[in-house]
Amino acid sequence: MTWSIVAREPETGHLAIAVATRFFAVGSLVPHIRGGIGAVATQAFVSPLYGIDGVTMLAAGHAPDEIVATLTARDEGREQRQFHLIDAKGNNAAFTGAKCIDWAGHLIDDNVSVAGNMLAGPQVIAETLSTFKKTKGKPLAERLLEAMRAGEDAGGDKRGKQSAALVIHRDQDYAWLNIWVDDSTDPLAELERLYAVAQERYLYFAETMATRQNPDGMIDRREIDEKIAALEAARIAEGRPSASFATLPKLS
Repeated sequence: MTWSIVAREPETGHLAIAVATRFFAVGSLVPHIRGGIGAVATQAFVSPLYGIDGVTMLAAGHAPDEIVATLTARDEGREQRQFHLIDAKGNNAAFTGAKCIDWAGHLIDDNVSVAGNMLAGPQVIAETLSTFKKTKGKPLAERLLEAMRAGEDAGGDKRGKQSAALVIHRDQDYAWLNIWVDDSTDPLAELERLYAVAQERYLYFAETMATRQNPDGMIDRREIDEKIAALEAARIAEGRPSASFATLPKLS
């Protein structure tokens, strides 16, 4: 009852998953990522263990194809499952059980895969993949959102809409961006709005957070405040001030 895209940006190694469905709180179940290790999306008659154990196996050096074989072999319910995954080098694999509800299937390409079940038809994942590939050069988040919108426009989940999520990891265990829409009549539109809000302040703040390489992070907030102020000044000059900017607290 879901379709998703799992991607690796080869220029940076960043890993991402975007997902949408006619089901509540899809972001709490489908996406599993560890920065610098890999990403797994588990769906259909969802088993969270595919995501949890899949990422653990990726971290231990197992190949995606091997992980698919191992996880499905131990699961008597595998024919009602669907999952796809990618490692830090861009190797990927996917599985769609024979009893997943039509339309169900997956597509794999370089550094990206798209999979879905209970969809309007194969055009949903075809358009999702095509749009992702055509938007090369844009920021990864925008490519994922545009790809999912194309899939929605092609029919999406045949039951309708309810929730969506976008998760991006750079090289850390925590997400650089992790936004969910749990219950909405147009979750992708709301996800797009949340991403726009994130660009106003949150993503600048994300650059200051501690990393394994720099556990201090950046604690001088003036530089970030200056960048945010410059961005808002540019928006105002262009006649497009942010609707939410004035309501957000200053960092300092």
